[in-house]
Amino acid sequence: MATDRAWAATRKGLFELRLRGASWQVENLSFTADPVTMLLPPDASGHMLAGLNLGHFGAKLQASDDAGQTWREVAAPSFPPQPDGAEGPAWKLEQVFALERAGDAIWCGSVPGGLFVSHDRGESWQLAEALWRDPRRTEWMGGGNPNPALHSICPHPTQPQELLIGVSCGGAWRTTDGGASWALRAKGMRADFMPPELAGDENSQDPHLIARCRDAPEVLWCQHHCGIFRSTDNGASWDELQAQPSSFGFAVAAHPREPGTAWFAPAIKDERRIPVDAALCVTRTRDGGKTFDVLRNGLPQQHCYDLIYRHGLAVDDTGEQLIMGSTTGGLWASGDGGDSWQTVSAHLPPIYAVKFG
Repeated sequence: MATDRAWAATRKGLFELRLRGASWQVENLSFTADPVTMLLPPDASGHMLAGLNLGHFGAKLQASDDAGQTWREVAAPSFPPQPDGAEGPAWKLEQVFALERAGDAIWCGSVPGGLFVSHDRGESWQLAEALWRDPRRTEWMGGGNPNPALHSICPHPTQPQELLIGVSCGGAWRTTDGGASWALRAKGMRADFMPPELAGDENSQDPHLIARCRDAPEVLWCQHHCGIFRSTDNGASWDELQAQPSSFGFAVAAHPREPGTAWFAPAIKDERRIPVDAALCVTRTRDGGKTFDVLRNGLPQQHCYDLIYRHGLAVDDTGEQLIMGSTTGGLWASGDGGDSWQTVSAHLPPIYAVKFG
């Protein structure tokens, strides 16, 4: 059954969206005028989380027990005291950048590259010490952020102690024991911003987002700073794919049932970061990346400078509906796998993340 509710986290609040008939409508607004950087959609009981970045007042976390009707502040993840002379960025939470459920746990990724876990629905958090204290972590670099950003958390759907994460710039890592130990999983990725002899260094890769196929969990998709990559062996190795009009972008959505299907939001890389030819499109592959469809129907094709952030493209649990939000407040929805799009709004604040829920 198709999902009839979604959420858009924006620079000026959290918007709830409802599917009314054949059209999505913007309805409730929470945290008016506050930047909402990430959300965890409600579970069956109505519990959900929202990460806020309040500037001078810092990164905050809010919880709801009634699917977003009311909210209460809970303790945000925090780092332990930083030892004198510790390498790397300051041990201070700058942003909640990822939130995912895995069994009875909730995982949180942050800037500056921290990973936290909660076993009480977000009321308290513990730092994943083994990853944070791994000496290779101090080699991570900032990508779009000055400091490293842990943006992707891909739980294994049948093994709650296993998850794969993505870091800009720190590659992909996997744990199979709930975070007690970690191994790099970025072999085959290519970082052309590094010296040639280090382009394949797994710990220097800049995955922009990694997504897993729910029903074929060995299949992972990565929109990387330097292209599109796919793994069919649970991240042990990655193959680069070529797409037109561009293989650069930030977002990727993996079909939950079809391991050969994924969607991307291409752009011109580096200095420009706008749609190719100022015309917005979504690319879709249905054959594991051998070929790509370029989907434009219903999307702006002239004077369009919208960029889709990492978490700005989502697919629902049926694999039929998509929603996409942009840096200039454009919000679009598709009910046919991306073949056609409807404008939900052209005037929202800049959109950081969209989620079905």
